[in-house]
Amino acid sequence: MKARYQYRFYPTDRQKQSASQLFGCVRVVWNDALALCKQSEKKPSSTELQKIVITQGKKTQERAWLSEVSNIPLQQSVADLEAAFKNFFESCKGKRKGRKVGYPKFKKRTNSQSARLTRGGFSIKGDGVYLAKIGVVNPIWSRALPSEPSSVTIIKDCANRYFLSFVVEIEPVRVDAKNHSVGIDLGIKTFAVTSNGEKVKSPSYKKLDRKVRKLQRKGARQSKDSKRRNKTRIRIAKLHNQIADTRKDFLHKLSTKIVNENQVIVLEDLNVSGMVKNRKLARAISQQGWYEFRVLCEAKSEKLGREFRVINRWEPTSQVGADCGFKWGKLDLSIRSVLCLNCGTEQDRLLR
Repeated sequence: MKARYQYRFYPTDRQKQSASQLFGCVRVVWNDALALCKQSEKKPSSTELQKIVITQGKKTQERAWLSEVSNIPLQQSVADLEAAFKNFFESCKGKRKGRKVGYPKFKKRTNSQSARLTRGGFSIKGDGVYLAKIGVVNPIWSRALPSEPSSVTIIKDCANRYFLSFVVEIEPVRVDAKNHSVGIDLGIKTFAVTSNGEKVKSPSYKKLDRKVRKLQRKGARQSKDSKRRNKTRIRIAKLHNQIADTRKDFLHKLSTKIVNENQVIVLEDLNVSGMVKNRKLARAISQQGWYEFRVLCEAKSEKLGREFRVINRWEPTSQVGADCGFKWGKLDLSIRSVLCLNCGTEQDRLLR
């Protein structure tokens, strides 16, 4: 199975300039190819798009600077657009599982930037990584790569941080679990309650969230495309990254612990997109990362040979007693514990 290993690196000023040029060329190729697809009655193939926007584009005066960067990431940009269209069409036909995929969008300079290099465009030399027409960069190797990478993606996020994301092949590992099974219920006040009675609280994001909203109000009053507004945008992006990194660290540690200790993991299928329509709870729900936790548990279960199950979202789990199966009906969110009239046991709302 394939996995991603991501490492941060700190480029020199010259490497930053070369990377910025590469990101710009990749973005322009994507946008030119997408504009061509929108204008055409029938979508051109990936080969035709590469020929028009890259090969012929380099011969024009307006796009002659495309020759100054490696050709590999430009070709991968067109290939990524082809994959985006394929996902969109399959989603429209109902062939693709998961949430609906929208029509490909144009890329912006202010968003996160990326460029993908396949074999021939990069190589690992000792502790450094050679990137075509950029040079050797030195990532922080927080862990060793399990195998030879097939591709690497250079990423620059909105807060101007640089990462290398390697795609590697890993072998599933069979490890004996301490417990047979565990059921997990996700919530807001308490992030997760397991069937064995353990409660896990999520980190508080309130302080950082207040700072974000304060800076967003400040940015809204500043002139568009001004230097001050750009500085405010970067400060907001750094705060968003701080929240995302805190959440990611918490979710990774919790999912690893649960998958390592249990052979069967059972989660409830939550309708998150419907739940965030509640204006009073939308912000709190969005900050929890329930879907991300589910994805992590599922991926790690596959890696360690665990069984991952999802309960139907329409199953009335909060209305049924865990011990006797007596159905007491729908409960208000303010009720946190229930005394069962059938068996007399008091149960936490999340421990049904």
